[in-house]
Amino acid sequence: MLKKNSKSIYQEILFASRENRKLLAILIDPEEFNSATTSEFLKQIPPETTHIFVGGSTVTNGATETVVTALKFQTSMPVVLFPGDVSQLTPKADALLFLSLLSGTNSEYLIGQHVQAVSKLRGNDLAVISTGYLLIDGGTTSAVARVTNTNPLSQNNVQKIVDTAKAGELLGMKLIYLEAGSGAKTPVSDTIITAVKNEINIPLLVGGGIKTERQKQAAYQAGANMVVMGTHFEVRNTKS
Repeated sequence: MLKKNSKSIYQEILFASRENRKLLAILIDPEEFNSATTSEFLKQIPPETTHIFVGGSTVTNGATETVVTALKFQTSMPVVLFPGDVSQLTPKADALLFLSLLSGTNSEYLIGQHVQAVSKLRGNDLAVISTGYLLIDGGTTSAVARVTNTNPLSQNNVQKIVDTAKAGELLGMKLIYLEAGSGAKTPVSDTIITAVKNEINIPLLVGGGIKTERQKQAAYQAGANMVVMGTHFEVRNTKS
């Protein structure tokens, strides 16, 4: 089980962004994933997949590490944590999206969870990538909104979304992630993606409600450097 150079993962994302190479991450919710069929799952995902994200809003203690371990034995792609809270951290992954929920006002998800994470991150080589996380209204109440007790940003308020993303960059975030939430009826609009991309100078990730090739390509064309897809593939790999 080989781990990629921890510093290279962000650099690869950054270089791909600069060269306009599109990246695709498949997001796995450990609560919905059957590790026994990891090999079959990896055969089903699109061949252009570049990263595997692992995490969920609520995950049983230890489930994330089980899934990450199974994945690391089966793929050389970077396995990146997308955690809902500090309990989902594991040094067995290659990298961690250190998510700060900039769209909300709950200090627990702006900085509180991060302070708790320090003791778990100290002394291991897990790559920590600071990520400004913006929850966008996808037409349904998402698990993220429920767990964090925050309201998503309206897709009608494009300027507020743009300003929030830019504030994240000015605060030193390395990535901006626009998320419509798992099971979103409406993905983040092309207008929002383009407006944010035109404002920031760091890589832009877009996810939530993107289930088709058309939706994926539309997000790329609007300016997304990485598209994150999840539920569309998880349904083929659920626990029995």
